[in-house]
Order: sequence, then C-alpha cells, then structure tokens
Amino acid sequence: MATSWVNSAERIGSDLHLELTGPGGRRAALIRALREAVRSGRLAPGMRLPPYRSLAADLGVPRNTVADAYAELVAEGWLTARQGSGTRVAERAEPLRPAARVPRKAPARTRGPRHDLTQGTPDASSFPRTAWLASYRRALQQAPNEVFGPGDPAGRIELREALTEYLARARGVRTEPGRIVICSGFAHALRLLFGEGVLRGPLAVEAYGLGFHREVLAAAGVRTVPLPLDEHGARVDRLGRERAVLLTPAHQFPTGGPLHAARRAAVIDWARARGGLVLEDDYDGEFRYDRKPVGAVQGLDPERVIHIGSVSKSLSPAVRLGWMVLPERYVDAVLAVKGDREAWASVLDQLSLADFVVSGAYDRHVRRMRQRYRGRRDRLVAALAEHAPHIEATGIAAGLHAVLRLPPGTEASAVKAAAWQGIALDGLAAFRHPDTDVTAGDGLVVGYATPSEHAYGPALEALCRALPAP
Repeated sequence: MATSWVNSAERIGSDLHLELTGPGGRRAALIRALREAVRSGRLAPGMRLPPYRSLAADLGVPRNTVADAYAELVAEGWLTARQGSGTRVAERAEPLRPAARVPRKAPARTRGPRHDLTQGTPDASSFPRTAWLASYRRALQQAPNEVFGPGDPAGRIELREALTEYLARARGVRTEPGRIVICSGFAHALRLLFGEGVLRGPLAVEAYGLGFHREVLAAAGVRTVPLPLDEHGARVDRLGRERAVLLTPAHQFPTGGPLHAARRAAVIDWARARGGLVLEDDYDGEFRYDRKPVGAVQGLDPERVIHIGSVSKSLSPAVRLGWMVLPERYVDAVLAVKGDREAWASVLDQLSLADFVVSGAYDRHVRRMRQRYRGRRDRLVAALAEHAPHIEATGIAAGLHAVLRLPPGTEASAVKAAAWQGIALDGLAAFRHPDTDVTAGDGLVVGYATPSEHAYGPALEALCRALPAP
C-alpha cells in the first residue's frame, strides 16, 4: 500500500510519498518508510510530523500502528516527542548525503588536424537553420495526431509525395509514392536490401569507391567484384555472371565524371538481358558546375534500377534521411524487412523535409550551395595554378571534392606531408578495391566543401605546402 500526506507548518504544500511494503506487517513497513524518508532528506531535521491520528487516517491503518511506530523511532533517536510540540525529526538525524564525486580525469587531448579537407561532408556551418526551423514548425503545427504514433515503415506519405515530384523534376526519376521507401541513408539502404536477403550477391562494384560501403556488404555476406574504371566511368562491358551492379553514374566516386551515355544504355541492356539489377547511388547528383545536368539512370528503366539518394551532402549528415526508389517487385520485400513500424528515420524530420522541399527552400539551398562550392573549387584550381602548376585537379565538373593527380610514387609521401601540415585528407589508394588489379594512379582526394569559409583559405595554403615538387 502507498499513499502521501501533506506536511504542516514547515513544509506546507509539500507531499511525502510513503511506500508501506515488505515483510513484518504495516507497523514494520511504516517504520522502514519513515527511516528511509529521514535518510534521504525528504524529512529534514526539525520537521514536524503530522499527528498520529491524521497520519493513520491518511494511510488507512489503525492509530495504534502509527503511535507504536512513532514511539519506536523516538526510542531509536530518529524522532523526538515533546508535550505541546508534537513529533519531530531529530536534529541529529543526518540525511543521506550524495557520495562525494571523484573528480574525473579529463582525457588527454590529442592535437587533431587544423585543416579538414576530407571528402564526403558539406560545410556544416552552412546548414540552413532558419529555413529548416520554419519548416519544422509548420510541420509540427500541421501534423495530424497519428503522426505521434508508430510510423509507417514506408515513410510519411507527405515526404514520399514531395520526393516523387522533386526527383522527377531535378533528377529525371520516374516513380510514384508507393515505390519510395524512406531510410536513414545509403548504408542503411544497403543493409535493408542485402542484410535480410532481399538481394543476394555477388555484386559488381566500381574498382574505386567507399570502403565503408564494401564493409557493410561484407557484413551481410555479399562478395563484391570490382569493375575497372576509365575516363568514361565504370567498364560495364566487363560485367560477368553477377546479377546486380552498384554504380555512381552521376559522379563517379572518387575519380569523378559521369557514366558515359553509351554505358548507361549498355548497363540497362545488360540488366534486361540477364534479369539483372542496377543499384544507382546518386552521389553528388545535385552539385554540378561546368556541365549539363545528367539525369538518373533509373529514368531509362524503373523496373531494372533501384535509385538511392539522401540529404547527407545536400543538407547535412546529421539529418538522417534517405530514400530508395524501388521497382514494384521489391517494395513488399523491403517493407517486410523494415517491420511494422518506422524504427530509424524520425517522422518529424520526414515531415520537416517534406515541407522544406515543397516550400522551395530545398531548391534555394541547393542553388546557394552550388554557387558556394563552385567558388571553393575555383579557388582550389587557382591556388594550384599559382603554387603547383604541375598538379592537375580532375573530377571537378561536379561534386564536393577534387582528385589532385600526383607524380607516380608520390602519393604516400604527399599524404604524410599533408599530415605534417595539419591537414586531414585521403590518398586515392584508400578507396581502391582490394581485389582489383588496375590502378587509377597516384592522387589526393581533396574535399573542398568541408571547411567553413574562414578556414578554407588557410587550408589551401597548407595544402600547397604539402604537395610534391615537380
């Protein structure tokens, strides 16, 4: 049994909750509860307790039970009782004090890189906070009550409808809301597709790509087979007995450049002839500078291509939202893997992104960042022309990074020199598939989008100091 009573005088309006539980009957339980209240400080020294008649009535116990409990606690020294003063907590009854905190030793600080030129992340300082907050507020105010229940594993219909229109307009994707499944990013999409056997390996991949994605696939038991690359993108004519291929046709990562039109058509022909499937990673599809827009391969055959995108580069990796545009035959299988409710992508963030897209704020942000990143790229090219004219920057017509082509045999020393200059970046070899027998040469992968505006100039100066001499 448990109840609470209101203290008098010294603690007017303050409730004390007594738990009368445990062995020994109500008298023993009341004694334990009062002792614990004193120990914890809920009953402070000098505090007056209610008359035993009142407390007995509040607790629903006989008056003698409360009177006996008071008497025992007085005898033990927990309480004092004086004629005309009532029963009080003894002044010497010290409450339990929090244990003294042992000062935590601060971890040793290791000096990190002064300049971050790693690829794959946008300028974090450029996140559109004001516009995003406006979308979040509108989404929250207009959200129906069912939004705050278990989410649809396919994703909010508002976001899927917004993406249907946007992807058709901006990327040439042909779909409908029922074929879009929301996920938390590209790696999550791979786990959903391969982790539970919706798709099975082996999977052909580009000879250079993100090692993290290969690790995700390997963890799902998928063997990846590298495809050679040249100036026109992946050599899809080298596809063998694989039934699926993963490509970055909008902007090959990390070497740069779109998949040639003839090869885009050829990979669709291959998929149709073999009953195969193309997984399209729409990497950097929205950031182009010196070339005409390149539409999604999915538009050539929506039943042979899974188009995968996210906002990790266009907005921020902190907004954990992505999407899969699926052939009809895979929708139910992917939803079965996701389960009965949305467990990864915040429903409120989905609604915010939907409003962000529909209101036009997303287009405005992409246009603004496209101009900013183009300016960053131009500054990189100008710095190289002035300080290292023997170094060529390639893959710069689109995307958020450039590959600086180095003299043969100098990549490892250049990466080390960059580290000495306090620069974080990667060598091209870091992205090479371990099973490929071809090489894209020596190079540095420089992410020019990552630094903030004020940090970019010093980063370029340090980079030029780290480059090998002619």
